[in-house]
Amino acid sequence: MKIWQEFKQFAIKGNAIDMAVAIIIGTSFNKVVNSLVNDIIMPPVGYILGGVDFKNLQLILKPESLSSTGDELPAVALRYGMFVNTLIDFFIVAFTMFIVVKLMNKIINSRANKIIEEEKK
Repeated sequence: MKIWQEFKQFAIKGNAIDMAVAIIIGTSFNKVVNSLVNDIIMPPVGYILGGVDFKNLQLILKPESLSSTGDELPAVALRYGMFVNTLIDFFIVAFTMFIVVKLMNKIINSRANKIIEEEKK
């Protein structure tokens, strides 16, 4: 029963609620970044490179075929175009988080400095 009481204390504290809100906002932010990359950034890049759709760029290692029972076996391919999109997504999210953490540290440090100055008085 002690574990249940500890969990209730954790869940009731603001930290758990803050974390839940951050996860929900982060998930939504990820969708926005995916749309930014897939719908805004990559189409002009593909156009500039000669009408290439990055989602479809792949290196086929083994073409699709039929098994001995007649079932269709999918192609084996390295989908490097999707990997490029994912890398761009990652860098946008990582850079954004870098900026957010940097701003939060600046706010925290400025508040800490104000408290220290007030204590000196």
